[in-house]
Amino acid sequence: MKSVFVTVGTTCFDELIRSVTSCNAVQALKVRGYERLVLQVGRGSFLPKPETCPDVKLEAFRFKDSIADDMRCADLVISHAGAGSCIEALGAGKPLLVVVNDGLMDNHQIELARQLHKDSHLFYCTCSTLTETLKTMDLSVLLPFLPGQPKNFAMFLDRVLGLP
Repeated sequence: MKSVFVTVGTTCFDELIRSVTSCNAVQALKVRGYERLVLQVGRGSFLPKPETCPDVKLEAFRFKDSIADDMRCADLVISHAGAGSCIEALGAGKPLLVVVNDGLMDNHQIELARQLHKDSHLFYCTCSTLTETLKTMDLSVLLPFLPGQPKNFAMFLDRVLGLP
């Protein structure tokens, strides 16, 4: 059973959880053959119930000691644009769709997402463009992000964030 793992990390990003469980987004996932949707909802107040998405098997939780198994079992990871979540998904070798929270002030997430997309490691969108991105993205064009190079990633982040 093809599965999608959605993570918001330790944040509150109800808009992402609402968007990915909308009828249109679930239908776009079904068309791509995904039948299971696992949601890590963090500190959000919206916790969808399985009957919200009758077309897929829905599981939701707030936090776990580790989400490594959830990522390992997923065929697609949809994540907020936090650096830690992005690197964990890319390090697991999973296709990644990053959803940028455009409601954040002084948002460096978009810069990180743009650069990793430019380097063909992931796709990115906002909640308002999630369904369309799910319909049109071609996961076969994504390139692996080579793990085990923390110094290179730190330099990459510094460059994206404009730090010396």
